[in-house]
Amino acid sequence: MEKQLLKAYPGKELYKTSEGFVKTFDSNYSKADILNEALNHARVEETDLNMPRIKAIEVLDGKWSIIMDYVEGENLAELMAEHPEKEDEYLDLFVDLQRTVLSKKVPMLNRLKEKMQSRISLAKLDATTRYDLHTRLDSLPKHYNLCHGDFQPSNVIIAKDGTPYIVDWAHATQGNASADVATTYLMFYLDGKQKLAEKYLRTYCLKSDTAIQYVQKWIPIVAASRLTKAKAEEDEFLRRWIDVVDYE
Repeated sequence: MEKQLLKAYPGKELYKTSEGFVKTFDSNYSKADILNEALNHARVEETDLNMPRIKAIEVLDGKWSIIMDYVEGENLAELMAEHPEKEDEYLDLFVDLQRTVLSKKVPMLNRLKEKMQSRISLAKLDATTRYDLHTRLDSLPKHYNLCHGDFQPSNVIIAKDGTPYIVDWAHATQGNASADVATTYLMFYLDGKQKLAEKYLRTYCLKSDTAIQYVQKWIPIVAASRLTKAKAEEDEFLRRWIDVVDYE
């Protein structure tokens, strides 16, 4: 099978092949984690969202691999970089797509709140801070919306016919929509796009009639829950957002 390397990450490689899009995992990934990622994706496929469909799960060249449809096109991050004059137009599309995702229900997915509680427990934070974060998280409303978990412009592909496809459902859960929005907000900041982060948050809250202050309540909790898998250069940044005092 001929293959064209698209991207390489620590432990993962993405290929285009005659069979479609292939994501391979090295031995650092457990079979259970890989199959769980595929299961998350398959469960979201049961909605009417535009997304690549899984075609097979195989061992290729000794590596577990997920094979799915290949979507020809450019992602929104590339389009934003190529056409800065269209930033607002692309951001509107991005927010509309996220709102569509968050309107769905996928009851078999893991619950985001439980995942966050577990990660906060494992975070290298003092006991008082962990207790405060646990308490604040527990006090926030329990919702069961479909949350992407990694919703950023690079995970939205605009096909040649203009149809947007949402990819990379490895972190999909069910939970509070504002937690997913807070995650996207922080990812813009981590990417060095502070102005875009603020514009994104204002746009989302205006379109969804959500109070900015409500999303902001989730930001320290999201930052803490991301600490366990943060890169070294991200750790200090995330810790700055973790504050036992209400976000101002």
